[in-house]
Amino acid sequence: MRFVLLALLGLLTGCQHLPPLPPGQAEGGIVDLRTGARLTPQQLLGELATADRVLVGERHDNPDHHALQLWLLEAQAQRGQPGSLLLEMLNPDQQPKVDQVRARMAGADRPDDLAEALAWQPGWDWALYGELVEYALGQPWPLLAANLDRGEILDIYRRQPPLAGERSGASEVLAALDAQIRTSHCGMLPESQLPAMLAVQRQRDRRMAERLLAAPQPTLLFAGTFHVRRDLGVPLHLEDLGAQGTTRVLILAEEGVEVSDRQADYVWWTPARPEKDHCAEWRERRP
Repeated sequence: MRFVLLALLGLLTGCQHLPPLPPGQAEGGIVDLRTGARLTPQQLLGELATADRVLVGERHDNPDHHALQLWLLEAQAQRGQPGSLLLEMLNPDQQPKVDQVRARMAGADRPDDLAEALAWQPGWDWALYGELVEYALGQPWPLLAANLDRGEILDIYRRQPPLAGERSGASEVLAALDAQIRTSHCGMLPESQLPAMLAVQRQRDRRMAERLLAAPQPTLLFAGTFHVRRDLGVPLHLEDLGAQGTTRVLILAEEGVEVSDRQADYVWWTPARPEKDHCAEWRERRP
């Protein structure tokens, strides 16, 4: 019955005027990876409206991706969704501050320094996330932390506790995650640190899956691309946890990046940006 109601809601609101797309985003940039069909933004919203969980993968330093995330939030708000928004960029120890700020803003009392009031972590560029977070704080649905606290990460790094899961613990998944960690750290991590890094990555994905299942539905998660991938990340943990209902994965990707139907249901292509040498700092610091 819930899916019928959501489908009817999509039909009834389908003629609503959507927010304008961010500058530089073309109408034909969305592809249904399962069929190869090109989708309009309106069609994509209709597809996502029937899902219990929508996972959106971003490149953290790409402003186009954050602009599209804000557009998705605004468009879904017109349809009475989401039921909750989860962010990789928020830790559990920030949740009380997030709730306090939401309550203040509901009473038209916006903190002068929003980032400070949220104890926003400097590792996430507030210039990229600020507008999206402020919009979410002003909505009736909750904004929820989806990551691990620093203390939890340090404990996992030291102990590397076992993590059960037939799908998320498959040998091919672990091998692919290991390769991704090596690549993202420019091949310069000491071999002894790789098991601990892998354990942290998997526990982060498990936490996101747990938070998705506990949050008011329909749930929306914004996280890094590798976290949301169907073949490596949170969707596998959802299966291991016995999740019911429907999960949809949308990856925001720059033109030229390879995205397959094994990784996601949909891709929204954004203009390619100049390549940055993220390994330069690593090379400079290496003895």
